[in-house]
Amino acid sequence: MKNIEIPTKRGIKLEGILYQETTNPLSILIIISGIHAKDEKNPFYDYIGNTLNKKGNIDFICAHTCDAIKKTTQINFITGKKEIFGSFNEDFNNIEDDIESYINYVEKNYNYKNLYLGGHSVGANKIIYYLSKNHDSRIEKYILMSPANIIKLLEKNTKEELELIKKYKEQKKDNEILPFLLFGWYQCNVKSAYDWVYNNKIDNIHYEKDADFSQIYNIIHSGGMIIGTFDRLACGDPKGFLENINNHTKNKDKNKLLFIEKTGHVYQKKDQEIADALLNLIIEWENSK
Repeated sequence: MKNIEIPTKRGIKLEGILYQETTNPLSILIIISGIHAKDEKNPFYDYIGNTLNKKGNIDFICAHTCDAIKKTTQINFITGKKEIFGSFNEDFNNIEDDIESYINYVEKNYNYKNLYLGGHSVGANKIIYYLSKNHDSRIEKYILMSPANIIKLLEKNTKEELELIKKYKEQKKDNEILPFLLFGWYQCNVKSAYDWVYNNKIDNIHYEKDADFSQIYNIIHSGGMIIGTFDRLACGDPKGFLENINNHTKNKDKNKLLFIEKTGHVYQKKDQEIADALLNLIIEWENSK
């Protein structure tokens, strides 16, 4: 396991973790992490990396983007200027740059036969957005791990708070920090909050059958979807939630749906089970070729 720096087109470096205790691996799984994943150090990433390495001879990257940490400072390697970024000023315009930068890093430095692209929580929503706009032939399959229903995330905020975000945006207070927490736990500036609520590029999966699923329908890849049966961001019905998402894909009969019993959004007490499920899924795909 080692920390890696991923250069982006805009001049900042993302911080990922590469698990590579393998011998001549043919495959790698990249998982785009969710909000505050680096700060919270969710243990299931370690289990996934160690399990794929030792049981499957498969490499793994825990791919943090800007929202994985609350705030950090870097010198932009293109402009030479100091930049402060993190979840507090998440910019959805960088989604494609972030994901493509990880894929480019792997392509430049290694020679894998199979590249699997996954995402956890809003990281899953981000790869839906990316794959809907980029029919990237370098990717073998996708894996959506507990994708987030944005409307469910916003339930903790009152109508008055959401209207206040719009008011602050109109007053051009983009860089000011909200006087309340988005989602009840997420501190961010006005611009980021406005994008989450009113201009959200990753509000792309839903519980309602007649909602807008155009992004996931535009994906040409097939893949897998995994969720815990106690996931609180799945509108009280994780199984139905995942099945509804799958029903709106082009390859619903080819996709594999997996349910991890009696665990929630970050797979509490089921870290090894989620790791084994991913390993078995990848082995199944590779044996079916």
